[in-house]
Amino acid sequence: MDRLADIEALVAVIESGTFSAAGERLGVAKSVVSRRVSQLEQRFGTRLLHRTTRRLSLTDAGRNFYQRAVRVLADLDDAEQAVSVENTALRGMLKVAAPLSFGLAHLSGALTDFLAQHPAIEVNLDLNDRNVNLVEEGFDLAVRIGELQDSTLVARRLGTSRIVTCASRAYLERHGEPLHPNDLRHHIGLQYSNIGYKQHWQFATRDGKTQQAQPRIRIRANNGEALACAAAAGMGITTGPTFILGRYLKQGRLQCILRDYQRPAVGIFAVTPPGRLLPQRVQLFIDFLSSRFGDQPYWDEDL
Repeated sequence: MDRLADIEALVAVIESGTFSAAGERLGVAKSVVSRRVSQLEQRFGTRLLHRTTRRLSLTDAGRNFYQRAVRVLADLDDAEQAVSVENTALRGMLKVAAPLSFGLAHLSGALTDFLAQHPAIEVNLDLNDRNVNLVEEGFDLAVRIGELQDSTLVARRLGTSRIVTCASRAYLERHGEPLHPNDLRHHIGLQYSNIGYKQHWQFATRDGKTQQAQPRIRIRANNGEALACAAAAGMGITTGPTFILGRYLKQGRLQCILRDYQRPAVGIFAVTPPGRLLPQRVQLFIDFLSSRFGDQPYWDEDL
């Protein structure tokens, strides 16, 4: 039995979602993939997958094995590339997670340009505002924005985004423009729900002190693009990163308010699982993103 082929089959099934898709990815028949996974289970004497007519899911044993299998395959692939003299092109799978709005607006374009330079690389991209578990779900890296919660991850700063507070002209004509953070108490707010309000409505006053002041929240959403659209429609005041709101400001659909009261800028980070050397393709992709974004990002130009 080919142990490596069996491991590759299991990983392909998990990442592809079905035995048929895994067979297409590996270039073998569905029955071959099924047999290889069964061989693994027989070797270990336990089930690795729950199989139903609708979906596949990992057992606890399968989850533990998958985490290690992904690392083994990635390290093996990177080792092969390191010693290869006949083919120096990067290859292999990049499994990346990122917030939805940032991913659509900025990461997807960067990823396209990176793939154009490295045509042998494949990508599995998950755009979601939840914080994925890199180890359990087998991600090579995730892009995260703001304060990092998991101190066990290895983080590299890719850039910085300013935070602005804004509303539409129509809203300000109806309700007036707040001139001080305390004025927000008389206004309608649109709030990002994945962070606490004290972070969301935190301002630095003229004398350098920090102040929290919150409007009456009408809409809460876990996606910044949805809040930007609501603000542009005159539904209230929102505050958020310029990588989302910058486009609306440049188009005149929103305008900045409370300019004398700064919001703390947020960092944009690439985080990777702890305890292993990064494959070359992952390291070069992080380098590429760092040069692409930086502390003076292109989306802040002309603001």
